[in-house]
Amino acid sequence: MWGIIVALLSGALMSLQGVFNTEVTKQTSEWVSAGWVQLTAFITCAVIWMFTGRPSVTGLMSVTPKYMLIGGVLGAFITFTVIKSMGSLGPARAALLIVVAQIIVAYGIELFGLFGVEKAAFEWKKAIGAAVAIAGIIIFRY
Repeated sequence: MWGIIVALLSGALMSLQGVFNTEVTKQTSEWVSAGWVQLTAFITCAVIWMFTGRPSVTGLMSVTPKYMLIGGVLGAFITFTVIKSMGSLGPARAALLIVVAQIIVAYGIELFGLFGVEKAAFEWKKAIGAAVAIAGIIIFRY
């Protein structure tokens, strides 16, 4: 149950962040806004780290494979693409497309066992669920 609550909170926060970042972008630029998001995220993480036992940052050097460390780079491009999509499509349509893309890519990662994720067997119900989500995009569009 906790996982469901956290996932719903994550989705709500992503939508709010997208709207806020889009407005900041209108008044500055895409990369200024994306940079501000990443900087304030870093500051927030550093402050929380100070109060949560301070596990060693040097643990990052032992992460394998090393490409797993590009999350921040991906985060910068995620912020940029959310800003651009919300600015051109509006929050609801952009969020719908973003979530459906997440579902499809995440299921592909599970199916093929990519990036160290345990390989999952193909399930028709999940494929049908993704198809229903795509149909939802079409219905939402028209």
